[in-house]
Amino acid sequence: MTIVRWEPLRELSSLQSEMNRLFNTVFDSPQSAGQGTVLRRWVPAMDLVESGDHFVLRADLPGMSEDDIEIELEDGTLTVSGERKAEHEEREEGFHRVERSFGAFSRSLTLPKGIDADAVAASFDRGVLEIRIPKPEARKPRRIEIAGTEPKTLEGSAS
Repeated sequence: MTIVRWEPLRELSSLQSEMNRLFNTVFDSPQSAGQGTVLRRWVPAMDLVESGDHFVLRADLPGMSEDDIEIELEDGTLTVSGERKAEHEEREEGFHRVERSFGAFSRSLTLPKGIDADAVAASFDRGVLEIRIPKPEARKPRRIEIAGTEPKTLEGSAS
C-alpha cells in the first residue's frame, strides 16, 4: 500500500479548475465556425446610471457601427442587440491567437412603468452607445372633494 501525502492546495486547484470548466460551459456558447474553430458568446459591458431626471445606459461596443446595433422598447423592456463581425482572417497554415470576442448579442433591461417611449434618445460616439431614458413623472396624490349639498348655515337666536 502506497501512502500519498494530502496537499490541500492541490485539491483547491482542482476544485477551481472544475468550477472554471462549469462556468465556461454555462456562459460560453460554443459554436462551430468551420474547420473546428470555436467561438465564444460576446456580452458587451453596460452601465445603467440614474441621474436627476433620466436613466442613462452606456454600452461599450468597440468595432461596431450604428448600423450594427438595434434598440427596441416594448412593454417596459429595453433591448439592445447587434452583432460584431470577426476581423481576423482564416489561415491554412501557421498559428495565430484570437482573444477578442465577436458574434451576436442581446441585452434586455426592465424599465419602470410610465416611461415615454417617444422621449427615449440614443447616441453613438467612438464605440460607446448612450441611451437617455427620461424618468416617468412622479405620481402625486390627488385631492378628491366630496360631492354633495352646499354647506348649510344654521340660524339661531341668541339668548
